[in-house]
Amino acid sequence: MEVVPSLAMLVVECTNVLSSILFKAASSKGLSYNIYTVYYSVLGTFIFIPLFFFRKTAFPPLKFPLFSRLCLLGIIGVVGNICGSKAVQLGSPTLASAISNLTPAFTFVLAVSFRMERVEIRRAATQAKIIGTITSISGAFVIIFFKGPKVISSLPWTSSSSSVPQLQSPLGSTESNWFFGGILGVVSNLLFSFWCIIQAQVMKIYADEIVVTFLYNLSIALLALPVCIIAEPQLSSWRLTSSVSVVSVLYTGLFAHSFSSVVHTWGVRLKGPLFVATFKPASIVIAAMMGAIFLGEALYLGRE
Repeated sequence: MEVVPSLAMLVVECTNVLSSILFKAASSKGLSYNIYTVYYSVLGTFIFIPLFFFRKTAFPPLKFPLFSRLCLLGIIGVVGNICGSKAVQLGSPTLASAISNLTPAFTFVLAVSFRMERVEIRRAATQAKIIGTITSISGAFVIIFFKGPKVISSLPWTSSSSSVPQLQSPLGSTESNWFFGGILGVVSNLLFSFWCIIQAQVMKIYADEIVVTFLYNLSIALLALPVCIIAEPQLSSWRLTSSVSVVSVLYTGLFAHSFSSVVHTWGVRLKGPLFVATFKPASIVIAAMMGAIFLGEALYLGRE
């Protein structure tokens, strides 16, 4: 059914936005984005171990075309996830979701470059994709640079008496943090577009979502661990001292990261990279609603 892949992608966006909101709250309690990345990637790897060893299909020979692409996916995943987490920490979940408008544009350009998409200027579908690409890029940079008026004020139950930190600039973000958070969000979404393209190539070589997702998560964990230990050498900082930090790590590692990885891989195999990227902009509506409800974010046209 055509509706099932679309519904699955929307559910993934909801789970990822909630993950960003939980991490934003946890980061205000001292959770580092480096530590967060290691914990959830390790948990995400363990989730797939039983599925990996009880699979019915034979394990593919790790020849260079497959092995090199899996390694590249791991590198892209580590850098992209760290940039994405830092973008949320500096800005807000709503900013990160708004920047995701760039993903379909980036993916379309890359798909054309890799000859996965054909550009026929006279076709209405191609014209719509080009217009959408220009619009999404313009909209994302408006969010970063344009200082607009308040559209919706903070909701009354997220007042200063609330246990969730209040947002002057989203959860304490300064103007410079907002800008750099936006730039890191751009990098993260560009890397996600590359991930979609490379994942499509991997799926042509070996079309088993569970095995590919396990190897992808394993490579992220193995690459992130030494990098983040160097970045966070103090052992005391690896202790999760707040309940929201524990919930954030467990939710992302055991559910959000694992679920989104396998669904995105399945979507790429079934419908192609551009289909997966097209649903990214839906997260801005979800993030704006959840951010206002749970984090007390006021909604602005552009940035605050």
